[in-house]
Amino acid sequence: MTLALAVLLISTVPRLTHSSATDLPVVLGVTGASGLAYAVRAVHHLLKADYTVELVASRSTYMVWQAEQQVRMPAEVRQQEQFWRSQADVPNGGTLRCHPWGDVGANIASGSYRTAGMIIIPCSMSTVGKLAAGLSSDLLERAADVQLKEGRKLVVVPRETPLSLIHLRNLTTLAEAGARIVPAIPAWYHQPQTIEDLVDFVVARTLDQLDIDCVPLKRWEGHLNPDVTHLH
Repeated sequence: MTLALAVLLISTVPRLTHSSATDLPVVLGVTGASGLAYAVRAVHHLLKADYTVELVASRSTYMVWQAEQQVRMPAEVRQQEQFWRSQADVPNGGTLRCHPWGDVGANIASGSYRTAGMIIIPCSMSTVGKLAAGLSSDLLERAADVQLKEGRKLVVVPRETPLSLIHLRNLTTLAEAGARIVPAIPAWYHQPQTIEDLVDFVVARTLDQLDIDCVPLKRWEGHLNPDVTHLH
């Protein structure tokens, strides 16, 4: 092969643009674990980056919204889309599709529907246990099971403390099955100033597992204070 031909072939390879990178939808599951702010900020950043989000909330999520935010999440799907956009402060941009928790015939219940992966944020220990046992009693659990069986990325964000031995074993089972476990544990090296900064750190590390970089984040680049000679 001549050099000129090689250059020509390389130049004709399609480049990965922003639009093509966001073609595949992200499945976002929300459970009844405390910490709905994590889900809200994930929706915010994904829609801001023009992603398509397929959102499904478990039945217990409705009760947690009432307890944490003193607001009611509507049951009707179209009202849910407006609700989540309002909570995430993204009236326009991206595509948001909300699914009823019991709709096991939805697109995300099938492995033939291609996605970029799924995050469950926050994820209850009840959901972790069912997924570890291979149970699919609602759409959220079925969608997660699909990611595992198709070899796609499933990211679980547990928000529970302390963890029992049963919890740890269930999380281990999911990790062995290919899921990524990202506990809702923020860092402080990025100098957080608000609760939102702490939440965004967890959201950023969660989306990192899907190779999605859409959260403004001060990432670790080395010693904050290079003068550590006194530690010898």
